[in-house]
Amino acid sequence: MGQTGCLLLHGFTGGAYEVNPLARYLREHTDWIISVPVLPGHGRHLRLHETNAVEWITYAEEELKRLYMYCDEIYVVGFSMGGLIAAYLTIHYPVKKLVLLSAAALYINPKQILSDVKTVFADTLRRKLNENEWFGHYKYKLFHTPIRSTREFRRLATYVVPLLPKIRVPVFIAQGQMDGIVPPKAARFVYDRVGTYQKRLYLSKSSKHLICYGSDCDQLFHEIAFFLKQEKVPDNG
Repeated sequence: MGQTGCLLLHGFTGGAYEVNPLARYLREHTDWIISVPVLPGHGRHLRLHETNAVEWITYAEEELKRLYMYCDEIYVVGFSMGGLIAAYLTIHYPVKKLVLLSAAALYINPKQILSDVKTVFADTLRRKLNENEWFGHYKYKLFHTPIRSTREFRRLATYVVPLLPKIRVPVFIAQGQMDGIVPPKAARFVYDRVGTYQKRLYLSKSSKHLICYGSDCDQLFHEIAFFLKQEKVPDNG
């Protein structure tokens, strides 16, 4: 049997750190070649004003083609916006299986954001704002994300979402029910639209948007690895 590869794609304004916990798990439990590229303009220091959606997709395509130089089978994992790019790659290349984590087919969950904002406000009153995980994660992004880049992200979503019925390979869809960026209903939205009967839906009751850092991430990673290794995926809709 030939070599297997797995490409993991991070989200909008994010970086490899968003999917690194899963990448580490897969490296420890498989002999696959694991690739975790950082899309142009992304990473620890954002330079989004220098890039656009076409460049993000093109870069991911180049990384996928590089994997094909060494691998016979390739799985693609996409987090948030990376899920949209992963879906695009699956439609246009012979990807074996697809994993979508908090896929940004829909975005902004007002109810959860309101809850998070209340937490930030309460921490402000207690003068613990710098200790608030949510505030620390998004503060930098709020000030370093150009409006034009947000339009590029929406342009990508507008293009890819109608293509979901073209996905014919097995798909694993995971979503945190406490997600304040992508509404929990996005998981079912994607599940209902992908054009395959071999699909699995995993909902985490405790996870927010960064699902690879959720309290149940070990269980999630186990389920993903099992999904990728099994021969046939049952529909659990």
